[in-house]
Amino acid sequence: QVQLVESGGGLVQAGGSLRLSCAAPVSIFSIDTMGWYRQAPGKQRELVAINNSGGNTNYADSVKGRFTISRDNAKNTVYLQMNNLKPEDTAVYYCNARLKATMNRGWHDYWGQGTQVTVSS
Repeated sequence: QVQLVESGGGLVQAGGSLRLSCAAPVSIFSIDTMGWYRQAPGKQRELVAINNSGGNTNYADSVKGRFTISRDNAKNTVYLQMNNLKPEDTAVYYCNARLKATMNRGWHDYWGQGTQVTVSS
C-alpha cells in the first residue's frame, strides 16, 4: 500500500504563512497529478490546488494569489505554500496523488493522512 506522508500544518494567526509538504515513496514507478484538498467541519472536501505531470496547475478561486503549489519530481514531493492565511482557510488539508506504484499496476488515487491547519482571527 502506498503511503503519502504529510507535514507542515499548525496554528497561525490571520495574515500568516504555512508550508505543507507531501511525499510519496521514491520507489513509485510514475506519478501523474499531485494536489491538495481540504475539508472544514461540516463541509465537503474541496480542491485547493493541483499540479499535473506537465507542470500545469489549477487553484480554487478562494486561494488564487495567496497559495502556491509546487512539485519536486526527483523527491516525489508536492508542496503548498500558503500566504496571507484567513480564518476561512481553517480545515484539514489532504494530499492526493494519482500514480502507478509499479509498471504493471494501473493508475490509482492515494491520499495522505491529513494535516490540520487552523487560522485564528
